[in-house]
Amino acid sequence: MSLPESVREELVKYAHSESLKEDMKKVAGSRNELFIDNHDAYIEFLCQYNDFINHEPKPFAPMVEKDIKL
Repeated sequence: MSLPESVREELVKYAHSESLKEDMKKVAGSRNELFIDNHDAYIEFLCQYNDFINHEPKPFAPMVEKDIKL
C-alpha cells in the first residue's frame, strides 16, 4: 500500500510531535486503572457486558484431527 506524499509527510510530522507522545503516554498509563486493584469488578463487568450484548457461549466441539504437526 503506498501513501500519497502529503499523507506521508503529515504522519512523519505527527510521529515527531511531543504533545502527541505525551497524550499517548497518559492514555496508555490509565487504560487499566479501573480494574488493577479490583479483579472482581472486572469479572462482574465482563459478565454484565456479555448479558448486555446478549452473548451466548458457543457449545464446545472437540477437535477431531488425526495428523497435527507443530
